[in-house]
This record gives sequence, structure tokens and C-alpha cells, in this order.
Amino acid sequence: MAKIAYILLCHKDPDAIIRQADRLTAAGDYMSIHFDASADKQDYKTIRKALENNPNVTFAAKRIRCGWGEWSLVQATLYAVESAAEEFPRATHFYMLSGDCMAIKSAEYTHRFLDNNEGDFIESFDYFESDWIKTGWKEERLIYRHWFNERTQKKRFYAMFNLQKRFGFKRDIPADIQVQIGSQWWCLRRQTIEWILDFCKKRRDVIRFFRTTWIPDETFFQTLVRHIVPENEIHARTLTFLMFTDYGMPVTFYNDHYDLLLSQDYLFARKISPDAQDLKRRLGLLYSAQGVHFQISNEGRSLFKFLTGRGRIGRRFSTRFWETESTLGRERELLIVVCKKWHVAKRVLERIRQTTNVPAIEYVFNEEDTPLPALGGIEKTLGKRTRHRRALMRMLFDYFETDRLIVCMDPSNLDLLEDFASDRSVTRILEIECSFTEDYLIGHAMRVGLAGEQTSQETLDRLLPTIRNDMTYESDAIRDAQFENHCRIREAASSEENADELAKFLGIGSDKAHEIATTDYLFAD
Repeated sequence: MAKIAYILLCHKDPDAIIRQADRLTAAGDYMSIHFDASADKQDYKTIRKALENNPNVTFAAKRIRCGWGEWSLVQATLYAVESAAEEFPRATHFYMLSGDCMAIKSAEYTHRFLDNNEGDFIESFDYFESDWIKTGWKEERLIYRHWFNERTQKKRFYAMFNLQKRFGFKRDIPADIQVQIGSQWWCLRRQTIEWILDFCKKRRDVIRFFRTTWIPDETFFQTLVRHIVPENEIHARTLTFLMFTDYGMPVTFYNDHYDLLLSQDYLFARKISPDAQDLKRRLGLLYSAQGVHFQISNEGRSLFKFLTGRGRIGRRFSTRFWETESTLGRERELLIVVCKKWHVAKRVLERIRQTTNVPAIEYVFNEEDTPLPALGGIEKTLGKRTRHRRALMRMLFDYFETDRLIVCMDPSNLDLLEDFASDRSVTRILEIECSFTEDYLIGHAMRVGLAGEQTSQETLDRLLPTIRNDMTYESDAIRDAQFENHCRIREAASSEENADELAKFLGIGSDKAHEIATTDYLFAD
């Protein structure tokens, strides 16, 4: 059975560290602690005294001062790893933790997971080819030497960088090393750890290189693992659940996140708020529990993105460059069907096609695989279609050799509706108002990744009202925009009422409109 040596880097809250060490080692695992040398000396003495009789706890042989973005973080990790490898010969896995991490699965589950999933768990992606670094320096982290801490010695840090850049003092990356990047929270097998320690002794040139790179804790272990471990033995993921805000700050978890954390396909989570005492208590009890069944739904990241994205709808007053490319044409007429239930809109579109022969395209700005003709590449991605929407529409009008065209859009595309409605062409909007049952909302949540097959009913009960309110808000926003040619058919309305709206929208006779409105299965789920 797997036995884990936890590698804990910490610098504060001695009581929490002691509890964490006692809790994790009580299940038969081990812990090696590096407590930052720049932290309070009395705190370190407190930790040593409290854990001195625990045979499953050891400490890094040497303590150093650690700084964000520095080599010191990697060196501190290596000191703790060396102590663990020497003190705990029965350890099969080495798991990197911080003082803000807590287990979100039981020890029983954790050991079984590692037994059943052979390999090393570490995010490890090509440094230059991947998009792991979203903004800021990339090549500069490696080809220039960084001796100073960017946060505490900012002037020196950037002065040395600018000096090297000005005089072209670049350096080469070691020829046989392909630099990788990823999260610093990894879980590696004993064999891999031994290989890494041996590599560090033999390849001092690689160590010298990484010593002066910037933020090496995101590249050092990631690069070495790829260099010495076969690719098929590497799981390019972390077992620690963590998320970041739009501003690059770690998301902090609180008492009401207990159910969400347990449902994620991870073993630990960071960062747990110091104030989340109830969450810490419940997670602490969970780790030692036996026979717990975990329903893995793994919707945490998509759910966070959905909930934090709400309420950010603003107004803009200047046009984007792609919006001013030109008009669709005064003589042209763009008809837009707007509906949250895409399958309903597609049925309406199909009946319109059969009745009027007007060219119609489904969710062109929402579905990547919407069938489109070849238009020189502008149709390839949703991003391109949206950026160059007027150009795309003009090309579609030309392709179908028509002055009337129908497209479908999601109600969330209010900015697109406003843009097309402001064009010199005639824009007509048909909003389809549907009822939303609880089963439909659950299915919608699963389709968009907000929930999964194993999502608990309690989570769904909290989520569904938010989704329903979001759909109501989108519909209200369309009405508040007061579009000039806005028609609306409703699932709850009579076929005569809907036929009148369809006739107005399409400019067709009442007989044809009634034929569309009386389709039996039009609103069926």
C-alpha cells in the first residue's frame, strides 16, 4: 500500500502546522517540514517541541530564508525531500504541500488512489509551446540572470534585467534540457525522487542555470521529471485543487465550500482560509474516516467561472474596430432567432426553411461545429466569427446570393444583437420564450460543465435558482434594449398569438405563419 512522505513548506501558524502533521501522520504516513528561516524563531521552537516525539515527522536538515520567485523555494524543497528520503525508507510517494493545504479526501481514499494510478503526478508542459504563462515575461525568465527578489528588491531586480537586456547579456539553456512549466504542487514516486537527487549531484550546470532563473519552482522539478521519467509514466496534472481569479490571485476556500471541495477529482486543496474553522474541522475529521464514498462531479472550476462572471455586464460607448468595417447593406435584412433552448430554435429554424426557403444558419456565434461554407478562414473559430461578425455576415449574404438571412443566437449575446440592430441594414429579432423545468435546468448545468452526474442534490438546489435567474436576466436585458423590430413567441401563448408574431417577423402570410406555429413538437424537450 502507498505510504506518503508529505513535503511541507511553511512559514506561519505553528498550531495549524502541528495539527496538520499529527493528522496526516496518524494514518501511517510521514512528513518532512521546512519552516522558513525568516519566520518567527519561537514559532519554529514550538513546532519542534510539539512534534519531537512523533517518529513519522522529520525536519529539513537546513533551514533557509525563502522568497517568492527565488531559487530558495526550490532549495528549501530539496532540503526537505533529502531529509524525508533518508528518514523514511518505506515512503513510496512524496507529496508537496503548503501550510494552506488540506486533504479533501480520506486517507483510505488517498492511498487507494495512488495504488491504482501508477506514475508521477506533476503539471509538466513545454515552456515555449504551451500557453501556461498567460501574460508577462516568458523567455526573459530563462535567458537573463535574476539575482534579486522582484518583490523585496524591485529596483535592483529591474535594473539588472535592463542592464543585461541593453548589452545583450543573454545565456543559453543547457543543450540537453527541454524546459517545462507547471504547478509546484506535485506528487512523485520514490524512484523519481531518488533520480532527481542523484541528478542534482551530477549536473551542477543545470542547478547553476536554475539558480538564477525567475520563479524556478514552476520549472525545476517539472523539467527534471520530464528529463528522467518516461512520458507514459507522467500524469501531467496536479492532485491539489487550486483556482485563480482573473487577477492571478489564488481563490480562497471558506466554510460553505465543503461539499464543492469533496466532489473534485483531487486529493488536497489550497488555499483554505485561516478563518474557515468549521471547514478545517470537517476536513480534519474526514481524513481519518473509514468507508466514505465520494461522488466526483469535478465542476468546481466551471462553476466558479460561471458564478464570478455574473454581474460583470457593463456598457460600452465606443465601437470596436471590427464593428466599423462597414454596413451589411441598406437593402439587406438580417433575421435573428434568439432562444436559450437551442433545440427549440433549431426546430423553428427548420420549419421556417421548409416554409419560406430563406437561408438559415444555426448558432453561428455559439457552436464551433455549426456547418458553414469555406469563407477564407474567418469561419474557423468562434473567436474569429465574433471579432469579424459584420464581415462574416456580409460574406454569408454573398455566398447564399440573398438579401435575407436568418441566424440563431443565444440570449447572452446581447452585444451582438445591439451591434447588428445599429447597422444600416434591417435587423429583426424573434425571441422564443420557453419554460424551464427543473430537469431541463439540471441537464443544462451538466451540458455546460456546471454540474456532473455525481453532483450532490444540495449543490444543485443552490445552483438551479441562480441559473434560472440568469436566464430571466438575459431575457429582461433584451426587452430593456427596446429593439425596433422585436417579436416574441411564447411556449405558454396560443398558436394564433405565436402565428401573428411569426408573420410579423418573417413578413409572410398568416397561413404560412400558422403552419409553423402549430407544429406539435415545437417546444418539446
